[in-house]
Amino acid sequence: MSNVRRPAVAGAFYPGQGPALASTVDNLLRAAQAQVNGSVEVPKALIVPHAGYIYSGPTAALAYAQLAAARGTIRRVVLLGPVHRVAVRGLALPGATAFATPLGEIPIDLDAVATLAHLPQVVTSPAAHAPEHSLEVQLPFLQTVLQDFTLLPLAVGNATPTEVAQVLETLWGGPETLVVVSSDLSHFLPYRTAQGVDQGTVQRILNLDGPIQHEQACGGTPINGLLLVARHHHLIPRLLELCNSGDTAGDKQRVVGYTAIAFTEPPHDLH
Repeated sequence: MSNVRRPAVAGAFYPGQGPALASTVDNLLRAAQAQVNGSVEVPKALIVPHAGYIYSGPTAALAYAQLAAARGTIRRVVLLGPVHRVAVRGLALPGATAFATPLGEIPIDLDAVATLAHLPQVVTSPAAHAPEHSLEVQLPFLQTVLQDFTLLPLAVGNATPTEVAQVLETLWGGPETLVVVSSDLSHFLPYRTAQGVDQGTVQRILNLDGPIQHEQACGGTPINGLLLVARHHHLIPRLLELCNSGDTAGDKQRVVGYTAIAFTEPPHDLH
């Protein structure tokens, strides 16, 4: 029996009608593609912001533009984002068979769900997913840049870096699997202060040096798990963008920071 998680922030964080949403995402990706220099190595993992598209859409698009060459290769997306409204212990699955956006439905990878059944930190919480925007705002981008793919969405609450890393290792797979961590950076600092704080946070991520605190990044918990796995797999991080809402559509008194970071696997002959 199908059980579809319906969009919670369509019409708020992004356009609520399919044609307008498709046009918005296409325009953001086109602008981002113009900034992508030459041939791009396809990332294994991305850190992408999750604010309204008017604020963080251009930064998110720079991350998703890196996937153009893998349009037909990536068949599964492991998507992790922090919970904002419903507290949860561990990493929560939605208990759904699909996620819907105005662009259509994405099937949940039920085989992948089954592989997590033995991990005590993985729980099922439809309530945690129902209002959550951190995962949802990534979906229209994924639906646009990829062909057929399944989704493994995890709403991350109170968990250790090791618990997150264990889940990622279980789902790591090969080139068919992409990991996306949804996170903004600092929240509601003055523009110049935020620039300094966010530069420090991003430098630590680029050094694969956790832990990142929640004041530095709201998705600090999934980022910390990713950093552990990135060290283990010798991933190479690359900064695509760092800015804040004062650079896009917000005032400069209280800003939210955004970054896009791609993690690529090392050349195989270096293993």
